[in-house]
Amino acid sequence: MTTDLVRTRPSAGLALLGTELGVLFRRKRTWAMLAALAAVPILIAIAVRVTHSSSGGGPAFLDRIENNGLFVVFVALGVCVPLFLPLTVGVVAGDTIAGEASHGTLRYLLIAPAGRIRLLAVKYVGAAAFSLAATLVVCIAGALIGFALFPSGSVALLSGDTVSIADALGRSLLIAMYVTISLLGLSAIGLFLSTLTDVPVGAMAATIIFSVASEVLDQLPQLAWLHPWLFSNYWLGFGDFLRDPISWTAFGQNAALQAGYIVVFAALAYGRFAAKDILS
Repeated sequence: MTTDLVRTRPSAGLALLGTELGVLFRRKRTWAMLAALAAVPILIAIAVRVTHSSSGGGPAFLDRIENNGLFVVFVALGVCVPLFLPLTVGVVAGDTIAGEASHGTLRYLLIAPAGRIRLLAVKYVGAAAFSLAATLVVCIAGALIGFALFPSGSVALLSGDTVSIADALGRSLLIAMYVTISLLGLSAIGLFLSTLTDVPVGAMAATIIFSVASEVLDQLPQLAWLHPWLFSNYWLGFGDFLRDPISWTAFGQNAALQAGYIVVFAALAYGRFAAKDILS
C-alpha cells in the first residue's frame, strides 16, 4: 500500500498542476490582463505610425521603430517591465494561497493528496507560468503589429552590427526568457505574502507595493550600495542581448539574484504555511 501511495504522488502532483494551470488560464481576469498587456505594443506602434515621429525622447529603442518593426517588441518590454508586468504578476502571485482561502477551497485542497509543500510548489509554478505567458504576449503582439506597420529585415544592433531577422527573433526569445526570470523573485514574494492573509486583495496590493518600493529605491543614488540586492535592479538589463557579441553578465547576475529571492521567500512561505491553521 505504501509503495502504491508513493507511486501515485508524482501523478497527483501533475494532476494538481494541470488543474491549477487550467483554472488560471480560464479566468476572465487572466485574459483581461493579457489583453491589456497586448494592447501596450499595439498602442505604441499605432502612435508612432500615425505621428510619423519616433524621436525626441521617450522609451529606449523608440527612435528605431520606423526603421524596423521588431523594435516595437523592445520598446513595449521597456514600458511594461517597470509597471505593467509587475502589476499583473503581483495580482496572480498574491492570489495563489489567499484566493483559495477566501473561496473556502484551501482546506479541501489539503485534504486531497496534495500536501502543503506540493501545493505551494504548484501555486508558484502557476505564477511563473503566467509570468512567461505575459511576457510572450507582449513580445508576440509587438512583433505582429511591428511587422504589419513598419519595415522588417536586417536589424541594426546597439553595437552597430547588423544581423538577420532570424537572428533578431532568436534574440527576442532570449529577451523574453530574461524578462520572465526577472519576474520570478517577485512571484516568490507574492506567494509568501499570500500565505499571510485570507484576503487576496491585500496580498496583491502588498506584492505590487514591494515592486514599486524596490524600483523607487533603485533610483536613489544615495542607496547605490543596496541596488545590487534589489530584485528589480537588473530588470532592464536585456539590452545586452542586442549587442554583438552578447554579454551574459547581466543575465547571470539577474538569475542569481532572482534565485536568491526564490529560495528565501519560498522558505518563508513554507514556514508560514506549515504552521498556519487552515480554517477555510
